[in-house]
This record gives sequence, structure tokens and C-alpha cells, in this order.
Amino acid sequence: MIACGIDAGSRTMKVVLLDADTRQPVRALAADQQPRQAELASALYQRALGEAGLSRFEVAKTVATGYGRDLIVEADTAITEITCHARGVRSLLPAARTLVDIGGQDSKVIHLDAGGVRDFVLNDRCAAGTGRFLELVAQRLGLPLQDLGRAAGRASQPARITSMCAVFAETEIVSLLAQGAAVEDVAAGVLQAVADRVATLGSRGFAPPVVLTGGTALIAGMDQALARALGQELVLAPDPQLTAARGAALLACDWIRGTMLAADS
Repeated sequence: MIACGIDAGSRTMKVVLLDADTRQPVRALAADQQPRQAELASALYQRALGEAGLSRFEVAKTVATGYGRDLIVEADTAITEITCHARGVRSLLPAARTLVDIGGQDSKVIHLDAGGVRDFVLNDRCAAGTGRFLELVAQRLGLPLQDLGRAAGRASQPARITSMCAVFAETEIVSLLAQGAAVEDVAAGVLQAVADRVATLGSRGFAPPVVLTGGTALIAGMDQALARALGQELVLAPDPQLTAARGAALLACDWIRGTMLAADS
């Protein structure tokens, strides 16, 4: 039997298939979001099954998560990304105590205890600490998003971005460039500014080990910038873009196992 997790994130759609018995990965795919999320999810779901040599009748349970979770017609149930991120990270890094997810439209700091999620802090009112802001900055600097971190790594004198508002920060970036600041220095300053903004969410602290997860974690240097902002080391989650989808698939595995145990009792 197969368990499926679908993460309909604000910037990327992810599908993870797991063997429900072994909980080992069968197939995992990701694609950039598009306006018709339900159609994209269906296409990616079918592609994952096809590449794994499976039919939809072999999928016993599908759990959706992310912003568009309620749009996924293949899903049997929907669960918040807070719970799914926690489950996905804990399956790979059991000692994790704090998760940081810099998402496309918000940033989250999730505190864990032995039982799972203890509490969380969410910033969804300002773009300055999100992946979307990094996308806009990369466009302004004439760089693909995946090259933003590499450019920052070549900085000789990182710029200081002082504004905590995305609109004013972009104006500040334009001004720095007009004054002759190097693109690499501005890129480094932007990564640090985003990390500093995320660090302000930690009013309850960042109990170690701190794990960085989500698609933005794939940007080179983001983990180092956040480590500097927190003043402590952190761990980069394996396959960070797939964490929530993996967690959703694991929750689907739990449901399958619970159903089987109930049938046997």
C-alpha cells in the first residue's frame, strides 16, 4: 500500500509517495505553483504515480497540507503545514526542538516537545521575512533566485538593509545600487536582513537543535545568515522543500496503520 502527501505551498507544489509498511520514499516531485492549483496537483500526483509504476488504486490514503490544501481533490483529509512540518522533520531529525520555515508568503517558528508541536509563532503580515521578498529582490538585482545566495557568497562588504518593511527595503536596495553598491554586497545584505527579521519571531527563544526547513532553505547561505542572526548553530533539514509533504505522507501512514490495527482487533 502507498501513502501520499501533497503540499500545496504558496510557491511550489510537492508530492511525496511512501511505502505505507516501510515508510520509505517511493517517489517525490516538486513543481512551481500556477493559478490552477488543483490541476497542477492532479498532474503532479499522476506523474509521481506513473514514474513509480503505480496506479491511484494502490494509494490507500492521501493527506494534503499547505495554503491550497483544501483545493486538492485527491486528498482524503487536510492537515496544517505546522503539524506536517513537525512530523516530517522529526522523522529525520528526532532531536529537533525548534523549526524555522521561511515560506513564500509567511515565516514560522515552531517549538516542539516530546509530544510534537508545543506552540508556534507566525508572521504573515509583512513580506520582509519571506521567500517572496527574496524573489522580488533577485528580480531587482537581475538574478535568478537560485543564484542569489551564490552572489551573496562573493560579497566583499555586505550592505546593511535597515528597513523592516518590504516596500521600504526595496526602495533602500534601489538607492544602494544607485550609489554604486555591488550586486553581491546587496544580495548578502538582503539575506541577512531576512534572517534578522525571522529572528525577531523568537520571543520564546530558539531551543536547540534548531532546524531550518522549507524551500527557502535551498538558497545558498540562508542557513549561515540565520545562524548569525540567532547567535547559534542550526541544522539544515534534509530535502527541506519536501518536509511538509513528507510529514503529510507519514500522517497518512499512521492512518493506514491505525485502520489495519482496528480491523485486526
